[in-house]
Amino acid sequence: MKIAILYPPITRNNEFPLLTQNRQFKFSNSLQVRIYPVVMSYLATLLKNNGHQVLYLDGINSRMSPALFEASVLKFKPDFAVMETKAPMVRAHWEYIGLLKEKLEETNFILIGDHVSFYPEESIRNSKADYVIRGSDYDLIITDLIEHLSTKKGSMPAGVYTREGNTGPEKLYDLNQLPVIDRELTRWDLYGEAYLYHPVAYIMTGRGCGGSNSNKNFTSNKETTEKYGTRMPGLCTFCIWQYAYYRCSARLMSPKKVVDEIENLIVRYKVKEIFDDNESGAVWNIGWLKDFYEEMKRRDLLNKVILSSNARADSLTDETCQMLKKLNYRLLKIGVESGNDKTLQRLKKDETVEEIREGIKRAKQYGLIAMLTTMVGYPWEDEEDTARTFRFTKEIMLYKTHFGDSLQSSIIVPYPGTPLYKEALKNKWFIMDPEDYDKFDMAHQILKSSIDSAKWCKKLWRIHLHPVFLLRSFLTLRKWQDIKLAFRGLISLLGHLRDYEK
Repeated sequence: MKIAILYPPITRNNEFPLLTQNRQFKFSNSLQVRIYPVVMSYLATLLKNNGHQVLYLDGINSRMSPALFEASVLKFKPDFAVMETKAPMVRAHWEYIGLLKEKLEETNFILIGDHVSFYPEESIRNSKADYVIRGSDYDLIITDLIEHLSTKKGSMPAGVYTREGNTGPEKLYDLNQLPVIDRELTRWDLYGEAYLYHPVAYIMTGRGCGGSNSNKNFTSNKETTEKYGTRMPGLCTFCIWQYAYYRCSARLMSPKKVVDEIENLIVRYKVKEIFDDNESGAVWNIGWLKDFYEEMKRRDLLNKVILSSNARADSLTDETCQMLKKLNYRLLKIGVESGNDKTLQRLKKDETVEEIREGIKRAKQYGLIAMLTTMVGYPWEDEEDTARTFRFTKEIMLYKTHFGDSLQSSIIVPYPGTPLYKEALKNKWFIMDPEDYDKFDMAHQILKSSIDSAKWCKKLWRIHLHPVFLLRSFLTLRKWQDIKLAFRGLISLLGHLRDYEK
């Protein structure tokens, strides 16, 4: 079979869509946000390893012209074409599939993504897509689907929707069967973000948010719990991946499997930094981290590469921070979301403002870099609530500031299907048609709010320009790569500031 993995270069007003492996979507002026689609890359590798011809074509992050992109697809003439979509792009992708289908009548189009995982029948009904795949493990589901269709053996895997019906709810696979990613096939060199040292590579230690330190009785998937115990998963009501993809669970690959990937990146590609794009990394599980440390030590890989990761603040105990430093972790991307306890409770974040403050400050005390994520525009927050988030974020940013500390801010978007979306419907918070998916792109205020969300987003981003923050960042510059990182960060910041001038 010939399979094309496609990201069409659909832009808007010369802004690029932040689509590849992005939880939060927008069209952006920043050219520094190019996140490597790890799961899609596993799919490309699995298909190639099974003997299929694979065309991996990311027209967005390669900045390919629409004409060249289409010519490349038409020349390849794929039997199957796989496309990732999100709510703000789904109508554009329906239209694009229709246009390609006129020229590639024999090609079967497969749609994946968090939006279609919630609403698979919608895309079957409104587009020329032949298959819609539900869930996070679409790499393994599509691999099984292609093998079934090409060999005519067995049956279709679960989680597949067609015009003839569906195969029922998707299953969660054993992630340890995944291969080491073919990085050349998937153009790993295209990707990276402003706050990471280059050359950078992305991995995922697992799938799903490990959640909080709550002592509630919860059992996650078997492969994780048998060795590493149980933990309450992340239940944040705005988190589309946790609900659309992971069924509010958390799975970790074995430390050995993760180190196989890391060793390949160190030895073959000489990467400077590796970012773990799992929802909360593996930071939440100290038992896993200890085994990971022993495996890295056994292979003499300690301090051979910088590691960074997503993380929850309440996971950052003394023991965890000590282990992260031993493993040469540098940066932790930590969700703050709000400086108000009432908002954190309403979002089911299962953290308090004080717990977030303590966790981030503790990480900084151990010399770890913190990247904070915040959101504004909650319907129940007023000007003072938003100002409190600003003051809290500023406090943390100016605490033991070290070069590399940073933040991101965005307008809250209740993606269709999430608990927050359902709450917005129930409370009539939408100020537009809740099925007008194009407007779920952070360029529009879509929920009732008493504040100017774009103004507050911009104000939060501008904390980077606070004189104290700039001075302390400058005084902790230590090497030439820091200067290059600072330059990329400045260019990215200016792009993000332009995003909120509309």
